Amino acid sequence: MATPTATVTNRRLVLLPLPLQGHLNPMLQLANILHSKRFSITILHTRFNSPNPTNYPHFNFVSIPDDGEEKLLISDIGNLLRLFNYINTSLVDPFRECLERLMSEDDGVACLITDAQWYSTQSVADDLKVPRIVHRTSNISSFRAFSRIRILREMDLIRRFSDQEMKSEELVPGLEPLKVKDLPKFLTMEAEGVCKVLELIVHGSKRARAIIWNTFRELEDRELEALNQDFPNPHFLIGPFHKYFSASSSSLLVQDQTSLSWLDKHPPNSVLYVSFGSIVKVEESQFLEIAWGLANSKQRFLWVVRPGSIEGSEWIEALPDGFLKNIVEGRGYIVKWAPQQDVLAHPATSSFWTHSGWNSTLESICEGVPMICSPSFGDQLPNARYVSEVWKIGVTLENWFERGEIESAIKRVMVEEEGLEIRNRIMNIKGIVNLCLKEGGSSYSSLEDLVNYILSF
Repeated sequence: MATPTATVTNRRLVLLPLPLQGHLNPMLQLANILHSKRFSITILHTRFNSPNPTNYPHFNFVSIPDDGEEKLLISDIGNLLRLFNYINTSLVDPFRECLERLMSEDDGVACLITDAQWYSTQSVADDLKVPRIVHRTSNISSFRAFSRIRILREMDLIRRFSDQEMKSEELVPGLEPLKVKDLPKFLTMEAEGVCKVLELIVHGSKRARAIIWNTFRELEDRELEALNQDFPNPHFLIGPFHKYFSASSSSLLVQDQTSLSWLDKHPPNSVLYVSFGSIVKVEESQFLEIAWGLANSKQRFLWVVRPGSIEGSEWIEALPDGFLKNIVEGRGYIVKWAPQQDVLAHPATSSFWTHSGWNSTLESICEGVPMICSPSFGDQLPNARYVSEVWKIGVTLENWFERGEIESAIKRVMVEEEGLEIRNRIMNIKGIVNLCLKEGGSSYSSLEDLVNYILSF
């Protein structure tokens, strides 16, 4: 979908993504959107998990020099807090040098847009007098849980959660409809260092000039109103980013296009798409429960199994001999990675069993595909609560490593009457998405406001 037109000079914006798949994709999508408004784009990036410049010949790419620790991080990339500490300590001075060099060039720097996890860049931006805008890759609903971490600690709720004085089904004061069990697990840990890093991220977002969200007002208007009480920053809800252009090519993993030709062989609304994102890992016993749950459901499925995502295995060698050939009888197809946006948009795709990361959730909403939610950490937990109980466009699988419950959840969404009701609701939201991106729509108008805001610096 074309972006709204506006008169814009060729001013340079510097964008700084977090080097993880779920953060890199939306930042590059945002860069494309802003480039279409005639801004010049420079992408500052780490050397590890760096984007492929050949996919974006219209951008300038500048790598941040590092101290040689990137190999250690790649081997332990699941330790997100370790990554956040590294980029905000070891890389802050190299980042400053890069930004100063860009500012000294003829184009200068009109504005810095960073992933929220780069909280240390706010002090650099202040010192160099460069306006900084934060891009939040989570949605507003889940960010509210992170934003209130200090208040939760002051109310002694963190300790009570850790000591299990509060039951997991209890509502969290001030964060309704979230329950204790929906809180990002980081928030229920005693570790002082964990809470400190999260507070720094939140504080860095609050100090920014504005916040850009990959969501749309009609979905989260109530949550935005609640957030505004603590975050009076200008908020620009211009999503869904990926709907402005065709599917992006910024995947860090090779996409198996045969998944689409396999889907072509099946009837409309007949296939369950299964993918748990780019970070989640499972044990071999859990992997087998997922496999048997899929098999016992008797439904067609396209299953993404990322190499290395099963503890102790290279790929799918833990499956019983002849599982695909003899047990699921051609109903199932397994790939290492799939072009997710295309899969969700395919007529054969009926439902999506997801880890409930925000990118995946939003992509499913945009294609009107009901969800089965199996959250693990971070924003996935509150996302799943909103999907299942607020927006009511999916179900949450509370125990997603038990084959009987897996089979039941799949049938609820794909076979039973409840699934039809869920589909009707999410198709209605899909229609709203299409309207919000058109001229006069909420995201269209918010993008116009963002462009004018940047031009005011």
